[in-house]
Amino acid sequence: MNGLPVVVIGAGPVGLAAAAQLVERGLEPLVLERGSEAGAAVARWNHVRLFSQWPELVDPAASRLLAATGWVPPSAGYPTGQEWAGEYLRPLAAVLGERVRFDAEVVGVARRGRDRVVDAGRDTEPLTVHVRCPDGSEELITANAVIDASGTWGSPGPLGGDGLPALGERAAHDRINYRVPNLADDTERARYAGRHVVVAGSGHSALTALVALSGLADEAPETRISWVLRRAAVGDAFGGGQADQLPARGALGLRAQEAVRSGRITVVPGFRTEIVERDQAGTLTLVSGEGNRIEQVDEVVVLTGFRPDLALLSELRLELDSTLQAPVALAPLIDPNVHSCGTVYPHGVNELSHPEPGVFLAGMKSYGRAPTFLAMTGFEQVRSIAAALAGDRESAERVELTLPETGVCGGAGLFDEVEPESGGGCCAPAPAAAPELVSLQAPSAAGR
Repeated sequence: MNGLPVVVIGAGPVGLAAAAQLVERGLEPLVLERGSEAGAAVARWNHVRLFSQWPELVDPAASRLLAATGWVPPSAGYPTGQEWAGEYLRPLAAVLGERVRFDAEVVGVARRGRDRVVDAGRDTEPLTVHVRCPDGSEELITANAVIDASGTWGSPGPLGGDGLPALGERAAHDRINYRVPNLADDTERARYAGRHVVVAGSGHSALTALVALSGLADEAPETRISWVLRRAAVGDAFGGGQADQLPARGALGLRAQEAVRSGRITVVPGFRTEIVERDQAGTLTLVSGEGNRIEQVDEVVVLTGFRPDLALLSELRLELDSTLQAPVALAPLIDPNVHSCGTVYPHGVNELSHPEPGVFLAGMKSYGRAPTFLAMTGFEQVRSIAAALAGDRESAERVELTLPETGVCGGAGLFDEVEPESGGGCCAPAPAAAPELVSLQAPSAAGR
């Protein structure tokens, strides 16, 4: 199998970093991206500004590969998604050249000639990657190993309180948005102005949407905002405020808290949506399992996290945590009840390996349903995997990353009127006048 490529699924930040690491190790990668350009998922949130600074968003091997072309890495600042893709991801894909294929959707990965039940040959037969082409035809690619860095951006959590879409949720898809609205876009702004908007979720993405929509309500006072929480009370959803070790995150919570206190936002706690009803005019009613109702709803913004799509890996023997759907050795290190991104132990091939030889989940997909993820973590993951595939086990098992001590650093913000001051890493204390960058629950391919 030595002459076969290592297939990398996804041309996002971690997938392209994996390719750069493999090239530097003398291995041949083949990156398969279902979108038409590098960072296709990043392009979906291109208006968002990241918390991490430029030096933390460029993989070292990728930087060395790009340097040969005269590329100069940005030295400071917090890029938007658009800047990250345009100034780094697309140039990197261009340098990798034919090693990156776009409009190539991976629909399945298996062991050649074996379904997941068959034992014989799993350590000697290559992997087969099933690809759907733009014209609908299919292709079979044989691989030495597979690194799935496809992220979770395409699998947002539903409105339904039991983790499945509520009855009627799919039918109301034209009135439901699973991303933070881009209110700088005139069309999207008009969609919410003067309407009754329900925001569902209790994380930083939900707070981001609430703050943005409350600003819209200041300009269009007829705008109504309802904040639906599955939890019984707001509790600590606003965070630590001025005591927060990440000041921008604390500022977000304070702004959301102020918006609630001002009366611009109606809080509906303990509401687990079971049914979405729709009348002839298209207006929605949300019904909880207890029969409570939120009526006359025009738009719903659902921000209940992301989860991995594992369907394409169903014929592989993966060992995943039953709760987080992350590799079992990694799950205790990233449990969001215990860890923020800064307290996650740097990890690599040992924690990311599965019973299926040569198969690895990397980037945000490796985190399963755990939210806070740093690009630096993903870069270390693929560095270790590439070293192991090249036979350098010593390097693969050596930790080459020091994370900040604390803080949810993998977030991003919509507020970019002022450029943050550089220095100190993504979790460094910010000056009092720093812009209010706000945290999103990790977009998949962003892997911030």
